[in-house]
Amino acid sequence: MTSLELAEKLSQAFDGQFETPHEFRGETTLVLKDAELIEQVCSLAKQDLGFNYLVDLSSVDEGDVSPRFTLVYELYGYTHRCHLRIKTSVSEEDAILPTVSSVWKTANWHEREVYDMMGISFRGHPDQRRILMWEGYPHFPLRKDFPLAGKPTELPEVAFTRPAPLDGGPFVSQPGAPSRETREPRVRVPESDE
Repeated sequence: MTSLELAEKLSQAFDGQFETPHEFRGETTLVLKDAELIEQVCSLAKQDLGFNYLVDLSSVDEGDVSPRFTLVYELYGYTHRCHLRIKTSVSEEDAILPTVSSVWKTANWHEREVYDMMGISFRGHPDQRRILMWEGYPHFPLRKDFPLAGKPTELPEVAFTRPAPLDGGPFVSQPGAPSRETREPRVRVPESDE
């Protein structure tokens, strides 16, 4: 069975909840209209259609478009060697979805990263806390309204002793620099200004 045939089976099981499956450059994508059904969809995809591996779960900030966020679930089946992408959208006001960590345990960390970077929560998640940024960090760094240069902070001695990389930008690294400190990505101040 091909990815497109499996996508059509999944679409038929949730009659009217998906847009027509489409292929582009050999990849099949299904768009789920109601994000609240994502756990049921993923459960059926795993149990009945053999998509036993969650390759990735990512999110996209669409900016001024409504709904603002798109979540992308990349599935793979080791037995049939087919790949399927499922997309669903959620508005900023309703940025909470059912967790799929009960379907695939690897979703735990994927969902934590989406929560940490975009602020999208997952109902029923066993450990909903930040995974990259520290607890109490007030921003979501992958949102389009987060400035590339970072935001100033009033939190001394938290993660850094200097304001970089939260203040200034963009961040650059210096490969081959003599010390670890000068190799780290951070805001570079011209030497004449130091």
